[in-house]
Amino acid sequence: MIRLVTVSPCYNEEEVLEESVQRLTTLFDRMVTEGLISAESLMTFVNDGSHDRTWEIIARLHRENHYVCGINLSRNRGHQNAIMAGMMAVRTWGDAVITIDADLQDDLEAIPQMVIALKNGNDIVYGVKVSRTADPLLKRLTAEAFYRLQSSMGVESIFNHADFRLLSRRALDLLAEYRERNIYLRGIIPMLGLPSTTVDDVLSERQAGASKYNLSRMMGLALDGITSFSVKPIYCIIYLGVVFLIIAFCIGIYVLHALLAGTAVPGWSSLILSIWIVGGFILIAVGGTGIYIGKIYQEVKQRPLYHIQDILTHAHENLD
Repeated sequence: MIRLVTVSPCYNEEEVLEESVQRLTTLFDRMVTEGLISAESLMTFVNDGSHDRTWEIIARLHRENHYVCGINLSRNRGHQNAIMAGMMAVRTWGDAVITIDADLQDDLEAIPQMVIALKNGNDIVYGVKVSRTADPLLKRLTAEAFYRLQSSMGVESIFNHADFRLLSRRALDLLAEYRERNIYLRGIIPMLGLPSTTVDDVLSERQAGASKYNLSRMMGLALDGITSFSVKPIYCIIYLGVVFLIIAFCIGIYVLHALLAGTAVPGWSSLILSIWIVGGFILIAVGGTGIYIGKIYQEVKQRPLYHIQDILTHAHENLD
């Protein structure tokens, strides 16, 4: 019997937690009855430095519900680090881990399909969004554009897959060997190379509250996703430099023609255009190179990704 553990990062999720636990409990009870998972399966909520009553609610639900466990990070470390903290903390607790956001917008009915896929020999099962009608139009358009941009940059990822996935114990053990500071799980996990498949994920409306993943957080994740797995942006800068040189050559011909025709203002066109072209290229090149230097700076420090302040567990967990 498969012992399943879910991991859900939480940041100021007091409005949705009780509803989410109730829905997951109903699903777990049904899957236990159907013989898909063990009755000792668990749902783990990772409090990512919330400022509301999130941890208080997790602690209470832990006392009331034998499925519920909690992990309390000492401060906010971000969505990807919270997921990683949860997975690494619980990887000895069961046979497989499913990561799913606490708002449960992902399709809960995909979880039994993931477990069946695990039994069929897959170590990784990705939830792929087949419908994003619950997302705002801008988020849908930018998300799909980003997936295509990733692909063009050579980043190996699953189109329309976020962080709703199942990982076997073997996959988790391999994932634990990755020590990078800039965590982008959507790019790291396909690199494991283990047998994998996908299941359909139909997004639903958020039950309460608002998403904490604002535009700046999404942009930061997108930037990490490209710069952590691809050097193509550096090559793009080189190609852009070639284009700028061609433009500068064309401007030179124009300026020469204007001088011969007597229509040029002496020194103005060549000076101003050269400043803008060269200055723009330098800024782009320095900015692109700076991103990579910044990541090297973060990697070499080898700081911990997170600190766990408290763990709420039940007596039957294996805490090796």
